[in-house]
Parts: sequence; C-alpha cells; structure tokens
Amino acid sequence: MRYLILSDLHGNWEALEAVTRETGGRWDQAICCGDLVGYGADPNLVVDWVRAHCAVVVRGNHDKACTGQDDLEWFNPVARAAALWTQRHLTPENAAYTTGLPKGPIPVGGFLVLHGSPFDEDEYVLAADEAAQAFGYMETQLAFFGHTHVQGGFIWNHSRVETIGRVSARPSGERMAIDPDCAYLINPGSVGQPRDGDPRAAYVLYDAEAHELSYERSAYDVETAQKKIREAGLPPILADRLALGR
Repeated sequence: MRYLILSDLHGNWEALEAVTRETGGRWDQAICCGDLVGYGADPNLVVDWVRAHCAVVVRGNHDKACTGQDDLEWFNPVARAAALWTQRHLTPENAAYTTGLPKGPIPVGGFLVLHGSPFDEDEYVLAADEAAQAFGYMETQLAFFGHTHVQGGFIWNHSRVETIGRVSARPSGERMAIDPDCAYLINPGSVGQPRDGDPRAAYVLYDAEAHELSYERSAYDVETAQKKIREAGLPPILADRLALGR
C-alpha cells in the first residue's frame, strides 16, 4: 500500500490542489494528521476534498476551535480571528464532518496517525527530549504526526533519539528506509502553511511494502491563496507568511 500523508492543510486550496496534481497515480490511500481548517480562505473546498479522498483523518486543534469545540482563550489574536471566520463560513455538512473527526492516535496499517503527540493531541513535538517522551507512548514502530508545521521528525535507535535534519535543505523526493530495529516519529510538514522556511506545500509519500518514505514539496500558486485571504478579510499576516514559509 502506498500512502499520501498530509497534515495541517489549513484551508489552503491552492496548496492542496498542487499536491494532489503532482502526486496523481503515486498513492493508493490518503491519510491526514489534522488541521483541515483555520487560517486559509477555502475551508469548504479543502474539507470537501478530504471527505472524498482521505481514508483516515484525525482532528487537530484548529479543527476543534473552528467548530466551537475548543475554548479560543489560548489562541493568539490572529488564530482566534481566523477560527471565528471559519466558524461562520463552513457549510453545515462540512462543520458536522469536522466536528466528528476522531481524536488521535489512530492505528492504520501497522502505523499510528496523530496530530500532536501520542499522549496529548495538542502537544508540540519539536525537540529530541519531547520526542523521547512521545516514543514511550507508541505501540507501533512508526507514527505520523503534525501540528508543528515543520517537515522532519525523529528516530529512536534504542540508545538515543536522533532528529531528522532540516528536510527543506535536501532534494525533494529523497527516500528514507524504515529500519526495523528503530522507531520513527515522522512529520510530513504542513500543506497549507509551512513554517520551516520553505513556502512550498509539504507532505510525505510512504510505501508500506517497500518500508520506505520520501519527504516531498510542491510549489503552488501562493499569490492566489494570499489574494483570497486578503479579500476574505482575514488577518493580512496570514497571507504574508505564506510567501516566507514561516
């Protein structure tokens, strides 16, 4: 089975469309690690696609916030404004779907799908010490997570936790073998709002039979996505940051 692993789409249709266009025919099943909505101006187009194509989806913190399931007190003013805007613009059908997304982790084909960490769906895993704690809660060798918008992840090799280096500095499509003697926390990065310095949409292709994966990037029409955000009346910084990948 070949999987397209997505995360943090954030209502960015132009980015998601570019990913699906470039990966056509290269995957059998799509998986999403959460945050379909929030920030971007096309939440309904994105949710429509996910509903039609993703076999497994876990909820993210913005999915909860944008459907009134989470208190917005802990959101910064920009994220709060985007969540309230999204609440007003989601169709009833897409709001119901997003509200019903399950909490991760969810086991799929021998690996886990989650948003933040295996022990807390809203926890950020950004450093090796945080990953070391997360590995202690894993029941499988491999897990895919999101939330940080940083493509990369961590490897547990029994003696220590290693950080997968800055992926945006490597060639897109570079393959990485899954060693059966190690454990992996893999972050595909963000499709809709990367924060690792590379503005291209980020994702992972995983071949379960070959036991290997590749970190991928797709360039997309950033200008159109920015224009939609500004015309929607969303905070301008959400448009500006798309060009920077931060």
